[in-house]
Amino acid sequence: MTTPQSPYDDHRRPLQRALKLGTGALIVVSIISLAAWGAFRGLPGIWGVLLGAAIGGGFMLLTVISVLATARTSTTTTGAVVLGGWLLKIIVFLIIMVVLKDLYFYDHMALFVTVVIAMICVLASEMYGVITTNVTYVSESQRPE
Repeated sequence: MTTPQSPYDDHRRPLQRALKLGTGALIVVSIISLAAWGAFRGLPGIWGVLLGAAIGGGFMLLTVISVLATARTSTTTTGAVVLGGWLLKIIVFLIIMVVLKDLYFYDHMALFVTVVIAMICVLASEMYGVITTNVTYVSESQRPE
């Protein structure tokens, strides 16, 4: 006789909650930044916020997505995907910065501030999501009889 599995047995649950809270934090930061920089610097401020939220928050969330996508594989596969993803994100970030360096349609300070705030808020909310999620250490199917 097997017992039904509890939703707390899923080891991906903390990451799913981290992704949910991180996305929510990115949306809130984006809305507040859009209002503030839009009022302060106009359209260039809005462009800076949109670019900053995509770069700062998007790159942070992509790491969680890559770990979730490989959660049911070996640790070697997960490690390779995460490290490869980081390398790819660094290359993409450098390309974006080189392309944006000489363009002036966006506010540079809005971009910088939004990237930093988005990264901090998304990381903090992901950390909170992982720390506060309840997960079992030993499931019923793993208990000795």
